[in-house]
Amino acid sequence: MSNVSPSGPPMAASPLTRAVLEIDEYVGGLGWDQPARLFALVDTAKLRAQEPGLADRLGLTGEEAAGALTPIEQEELPAGAPLDEFLGTIAWPDAVAGCALTVERLMLPPSAEASVPEGLNEKQLAKWVGKHPDRQEVRMTVGVLRGGKRESAIRLREKDSPTDVLTGSDLVPGLAEALAATFAG
Repeated sequence: MSNVSPSGPPMAASPLTRAVLEIDEYVGGLGWDQPARLFALVDTAKLRAQEPGLADRLGLTGEEAAGALTPIEQEELPAGAPLDEFLGTIAWPDAVAGCALTVERLMLPPSAEASVPEGLNEKQLAKWVGKHPDRQEVRMTVGVLRGGKRESAIRLREKDSPTDVLTGSDLVPGLAEALAATFAG
């Protein structure tokens, strides 16, 4: 397990937004062409109270904002496993307040979507998008809390800067739904 070091997300942002931006910044520091990464989000104050040794190792000082969430990276995702199938196998312990996932994908601007050939399967579509001249590489970080709150951050590879990250609660709804489902039942 590794912690995402707290640095520059805006303090006025919600704890979930700050956690998603911390993860984006942490993964951004690792460079591009990274595998998907899964994080548990735990209540920082509870972590300090229940696991003081772990909190110390993670560099938590006790001065974090009220309601702060600490992202803790989980084991590497299994190579080759479809993401939706893998997420369907996860059950979080009660101590986990939420989770986040960061993944890289190719995206097309809305103007290019009208030219997508019909009848392509998922593999054919990925190949077609991969060859499209307007494709853009993006890193998406999506976080969800048990209560249903969601947040996303999207960073374009061509604008690879922590100041050029788009955030919003509904930017990647399918992935947010899949992450929320890990808390169902």
